[in-house]
Amino acid sequence: MRALVPLVRYGRRYWPRALCALAALTVSSAATLAVPFALRRMIDSGFSKDSGGAIDAYFVVMGAVVIVIALAAAARYYLVATLGERVVADLRRDVYAHLTSLDAAFYDRARTGELVSRLTADTTQIKSAFGATASLALRNLFMFVGSTALMIATSPKLSALVLAAIQLIAAPLIVAGRIVRRRSRHAQDTLADATAFASESLGAVRTMQAFGAEAPSGRRFARAVESAYSAAREASAVRAILIAVAVSLAFCSVVFVLWLGAHDVLAGRMTGGLLSQFVLFAVLAATSLGELSQVWSEAAAAAGAAGRIAELLAVEPRIVAPKAPAVLPPPLGAVRFEDVSFAYDGAPDTRVLDRLSVSIAPGERVALVGPSGAGKSTIFQLIMRFYDCTEGRVLVDGVDVKSVDPQALRARIASVPQDPSIFGGSVAENIAYGRPEASAQAIAEAARRAAADGFVRDLPEAYDTEIGERGATLSGGQKQRLAIARAILKDAPILLLDEATSALDAHSEALVQAALDEVMAGRTTLVIAHRLATVQKADRILVLEGGRIVEQGTHADLVARGGLYARLARLQFEPAAAALKAGA
Repeated sequence: MRALVPLVRYGRRYWPRALCALAALTVSSAATLAVPFALRRMIDSGFSKDSGGAIDAYFVVMGAVVIVIALAAAARYYLVATLGERVVADLRRDVYAHLTSLDAAFYDRARTGELVSRLTADTTQIKSAFGATASLALRNLFMFVGSTALMIATSPKLSALVLAAIQLIAAPLIVAGRIVRRRSRHAQDTLADATAFASESLGAVRTMQAFGAEAPSGRRFARAVESAYSAAREASAVRAILIAVAVSLAFCSVVFVLWLGAHDVLAGRMTGGLLSQFVLFAVLAATSLGELSQVWSEAAAAAGAAGRIAELLAVEPRIVAPKAPAVLPPPLGAVRFEDVSFAYDGAPDTRVLDRLSVSIAPGERVALVGPSGAGKSTIFQLIMRFYDCTEGRVLVDGVDVKSVDPQALRARIASVPQDPSIFGGSVAENIAYGRPEASAQAIAEAARRAAADGFVRDLPEAYDTEIGERGATLSGGQKQRLAIARAILKDAPILLLDEATSALDAHSEALVQAALDEVMAGRTTLVIAHRLATVQKADRILVLEGGRIVEQGTHADLVARGGLYARLARLQFEPAAAALKAGA
């Protein structure tokens, strides 16, 4: 149960509500424990015509006690349940905030579906522990302690026998709780695997349908779900056995003690009313202990979920702001790499960049060209400090990116990726992503400059049109222009552009290229080049191979040299016929 202890601080924030719940619990438990005293008096007073008035009074009092119990129980349940909802809402917020702070290397290894499962399913499991389970646990704990104390006061001899039985009940509770926690954690892990697969496959549903993979995907998900069910069934079986053992031992002890008490009544050592009072307290204690056994198993399951979340929260982001971050000078847009080497965690012995050095002046337009794996995209990742270089330094406006706050650094950089991210929401929300305070006029102006205003106004609700998750209702060119509008609205001095016009038709390509020319004007621009038009417009071309700059210069200069760039230009930039002719 130690895994649940760190979550107590969330409940401590709302201590007034917890105190009110504790007060309601105390009133409800005290009222319930008063019932056996009234029953004893009625039995010992006897049922006769002379005692009719007293019996009426006892029943009126018991009716009032029942009303108090009902109101207090309702208040207790509401307060504890809402406390659980509040705690889990805070926990989900903190887990999500922590996930957004983790570095790219973490997401290289993690599965998004599994993270979503932890954010939803695991926190729901914890909600039951802080809500209904906590309410039942507190109530039954109070009832068990109170009824046990009053049971001892009623008959110490009989109570000693009951307490001896309780020790027999507690041992399997502790052992079984550990088993339940392990089984429940395994069930949560298998459910997370199923969720991860569903998230991945549904995110690529068009590909799945295009390849006719619906049936195999369905069978694979069914196997994952069946595995999750089997794990949950095993955990439930252990819980059921635990409950059966606890309840049977508890009530067998009550029956045995009742048999002994009946003999004491026959021998005149105690009254029938006193035995009835004792039996009621014993039944309350046994019932509470049986409920506690069920609560214990549920808390053990919640502890497994809490352990998974604790592991997630324990992951420390490697890309963080220093304790005393350097202050960036006024934005210019200068970028410099000094003997930079870098390797990804998945292949630490393979350098993606190898002692790379280059300076890019403010306002310069630089194209990056090279074969796949040459390190072009990695340069973008290091400039934005999604990763830290293993050797050397990356500087923006003369300041080492490791010495500044990553948010301040990224505020100076706008990027247009080859596959832009479009989120479920309106067109305006997508353009203003990262700048939610932007006015409607500024959003429309950014769209106009990105050649997107025309098609946006043709949509049913213009800028308020919901475009679906990942922009499913938009064409590739339209998504690119929205991404360009987003970059224009950000108005950053450095632009990182992974040109994506190669997959567009001629009309869309012309519109996107014109928009790119607009957004690149007056900014330091680095372009991973796929088109001859972009290369020719660049002030300088950097040719990368094996993580090094092997050539640099203008298009004409590099073609004249006849090196790697000239070969790439024939294959990648020139028309296919010209490439074939050169190859002949």
